[in-house]
Amino acid sequence: MTELSKSGAAVGEPVKDSPAPSAFLEVRDLKVHFPTDDGLVKSVDGLSFTLEKGKTLGIVGESGSGKSVTSLGIMGLHTTGQYGKRKAQISGEIWLDGTELLTADPDHVRKLRGREMAMIFQDPLSALHPYYTIGQQIVEAYRIHHKVDKKTARRRAVEMLDRVGIPQPDKRVDSYPHEFSGGMRQRAMIAMSLVNNPELLIADEPTTALDVTVQAQILDLIRDLQKEFGSAVIVITHDLGVVAELSDDILVMYGGRCIERGPAEKVFYEPKHPYTWGLLGSMPRLDREQTERLIPVKGSPPSLINLPTGCAFNPRCAYADVPKDNVTRTVRPELAQVGGRHWAACHMTQEQRERIWTEEIAPKL
Repeated sequence: MTELSKSGAAVGEPVKDSPAPSAFLEVRDLKVHFPTDDGLVKSVDGLSFTLEKGKTLGIVGESGSGKSVTSLGIMGLHTTGQYGKRKAQISGEIWLDGTELLTADPDHVRKLRGREMAMIFQDPLSALHPYYTIGQQIVEAYRIHHKVDKKTARRRAVEMLDRVGIPQPDKRVDSYPHEFSGGMRQRAMIAMSLVNNPELLIADEPTTALDVTVQAQILDLIRDLQKEFGSAVIVITHDLGVVAELSDDILVMYGGRCIERGPAEKVFYEPKHPYTWGLLGSMPRLDREQTERLIPVKGSPPSLINLPTGCAFNPRCAYADVPKDNVTRTVRPELAQVGGRHWAACHMTQEQRERIWTEEIAPKL
């Protein structure tokens, strides 16, 4: 059976009559499903968003919500399996600076990867090759896209290591990944990602397993380098403190779908979805005295094979019975505009959400 994109064109064929994107990066109805013996895992199930150059989008959600799968889909890293069958069933559209990536030739996407778009992986120790020095790996990443000799590429590698704050870069360029600390490996990973001045940078959990002082340094580094290169940045994390520090806009994922998105200030101070309320309630505040206990989100994330009917969050939602006629458990809510550039997928009315947020949730945060 031929896999089709949202436009109806077979994957690998050009998209016809598809409207030109208005943003630098535009994701339209992206679906990434994985066939398994237990059923179809709907890791991403209809995700859409846009991102402009020089802006940062934070994608947040619990583990298993589809954040990292989204990033790998954009990068074209869901590889082909045996006998030419895809491990992932992918549909939708991903437009990067006027190029549709899902229908583009794989060789063309491979050329874009590293030059036009790059990724900082969650675990640099596993992403970096243990048998080659840091310098060798950055040199290779640079020479793939530039016809220069090894000496020139090495100078570029030393320059990038210096730019990301690694001391004695002319010596550490010959070190192996295991000779670096966790924070230094993450810096080296950032240097490799930025060596070709990509226009899109995806940072997947860039501060995981780092202590708080190193986290702050890494976040400052990403912000400074974004200003220098003018890149569009996607930060994927479950840490709301990270997105508060970096993001212009926030997209909240749950069960493979976007359940709220909007400007960072709106999502933090005027959230419209009960799941976002739960994330904010479980986050410690350091800017004022904490008088109430943290409020965790009850229950566990849903199975992506058997999502609950209706709103996927309804089994964990304290307000599932507020809408009438049991609609929360029978009808899946669609994203609806709740303000300027602010969208949420919830069956409660605007008035109901405003009252609950003002009277019950906000006073406890």
